[in-house]
Amino acid sequence: MIALDELRELPLQEKMRMMEVLWESISPTEEELEVPQWHKAILDEREQLIREGKAKFTDWETAKERIRTAIS
Repeated sequence: MIALDELRELPLQEKMRMMEVLWESISPTEEELEVPQWHKAILDEREQLIREGKAKFTDWETAKERIRTAIS
């Protein structure tokens, strides 16, 4: 096992690779991942609003700016 002090000294690319390996080891497979019913309900509602023209998609840059403004 690598000590935290050793981890802090690793080059960024090594840290990123270790993070990917760690994430892959704890991420559930699609079969193991169960989406809660309330998530499905929210997505269904949002999809309906899009179809009815009552909502629209926002590009990622605009969404990030709105989030930054809201939290600062």
